[in-house]
Amino acid sequence: MDNAIYTNLNRMDGLKSELQVIANNIANLSTPGYKREGVIFSEYLFAGEDRDHSLSMAEAEIRRTDFTQGPLTQTGGEFDFAIDGEGFFLVEYNGGQALTRAGNFGQNAAGELVSENGHRVLDAGGAAIAIPPDARNVKLSTDGILSADGLFISSVVPVGPAEGDTPERVGGTMFTIQQPPVPVEGAVILQGFKEDSNVEAVLEMARMIEVHRAYEQGANLNKSEDERIRNVLRTLGA
Repeated sequence: MDNAIYTNLNRMDGLKSELQVIANNIANLSTPGYKREGVIFSEYLFAGEDRDHSLSMAEAEIRRTDFTQGPLTQTGGEFDFAIDGEGFFLVEYNGGQALTRAGNFGQNAAGELVSENGHRVLDAGGAAIAIPPDARNVKLSTDGILSADGLFISSVVPVGPAEGDTPERVGGTMFTIQQPPVPVEGAVILQGFKEDSNVEAVLEMARMIEVHRAYEQGANLNKSEDERIRNVLRTLGA
C-alpha cells in the first residue's frame, strides 16, 4: 500500500475514535456526575524497508478524563448529595469499591443508600449506609454527618485515589481504583443538590464538526492518491 494512504488511514482511524468519544460526551449531557472524555494522540515511528526511511504514525488509544466539577443544581431531594470541591463518593462495585461524583442516590429494599444503578453507598469505614425505615427527617451536614430525626446514622466523607493511583472508568459515572481511597479535606457536601455533567454542548459540537471535516479531508486525500496511482499504472501500462 502507498505510504501516504497507509499513514492517512491510520490518522482517520484515530479521528473515528475521537468522534465516538465526542458522541458519547454529547449523549451524557444530562447524566448527573458524568465527566467528559478526550482523546490523546500518541506518535510512533514505523520502520521502513531500509534504515534511512520510516513513517511517523499516530494512534488515538488513550482516553483522558476531565474531572473538572460540573454545575451544581438544587433539587430538594432528600437523597440528592453533591460535593462542592474535590473528592468522590465511595460506592460498592463488583465486590470492591469505586468512586463517583453522581450523588443522585436512593434506597434499596433493605433501606440502604444506593446509587442510581443500585450500587450501595459506603461510609468512611467502607460499610453500607442504612436509613431506618421509620426515619422522617434525614439530614446531611456539610461535613458529611448523616442523621435521622436528630440521631447519628453514618458519615459520608469525600474520598479520592491514593497518590499515584489513577482512577479507571468502569461505567458512565464510576471509576475503580487499585489502592484504598484516602479522605479528601476541604470539600463541602450539599444535601438537596446534584452535580450535573461537566460536558459543554457548544464545545463538543464545535469539536465534532472539526473532527468530521478532518475525516472528510482524509477520505478525499485517499481518493486522490488512489486516482493518482491508477493514472501512473495506466501510463506505465501504455
